[in-house]
Amino acid sequence: MAAEDKHEGSKTRAAGFLRVMGAVFASFFGVRKRAAGERDIGTIKAVHVIVAGVLGAAILVAILATLVHFITHP
Repeated sequence: MAAEDKHEGSKTRAAGFLRVMGAVFASFFGVRKRAAGERDIGTIKAVHVIVAGVLGAAILVAILATLVHFITHP
């Protein structure tokens, strides 16, 4: 518990792009662990989640549209 007390007083770094995208993609599929979610609460900003969510949704729609195109057009 002493290690947790040390981290509470220190500044938390903002999450990087890959961590934000990883959190958003994991939430799309519902596979987040509680510890990872609690860690991300303090490091990920809301505006980053919104931007990553819109970007992730656009990527998911593009992948699905491409898949449907290749399946329906022999």
